Amino acid sequence: MSKLSKILIAVVALEHLLFLVMEMFLWQNPAVMARFGTTPEFAAQSAALAMNQGLYNGFLSAGLGWALLTKDAERARSTARFFLGCVIVAGVFGGLTAKASIIVIQAVPALLAFATTVFGASRANGAR
Repeated sequence: MSKLSKILIAVVALEHLLFLVMEMFLWQNPAVMARFGTTPEFAAQSAALAMNQGLYNGFLSAGLGWALLTKDAERARSTARFFLGCVIVAGVFGGLTAKASIIVIQAVPALLAFATTVFGASRANGAR
C-alpha cells in the first residue's frame, strides 16, 4: 500500500479508537455529553448501548490496525478494504438515521482511504 493509504487508514483507525474510548469509558463525561448533545439522564440511560457501540468501533479500529501490520501487500489491501467498507456503510447509515455530520466525520475519511487502496493498487499493477 502507498504511504498515503497507510496514513489515511491509520487516521480512520485512530478515529474509531477514540470513538471506543468516548463511548465505552467517557460516555457520561460532561465534555463527551456536550459533543454528542446528550443530557446526564440520557447518558446514564444509554450507557450500556454506548459501550456496545464503542466495542464495535474497537473492532473496526483493530481490523484496520491488522491491515496496517499485515506484511502481504494484497492481503493488507483486501483487509483494509473490508474494514473501510464497514466504516463507510456505518457512517452513511449513521448519517442518514442519526446525525448528518457522521457522514463527514466517519464515512468520508474511510472513503478517501478506500479509494487510495483501489487506485494505488491499480496504478501499481499498471506500472508492471
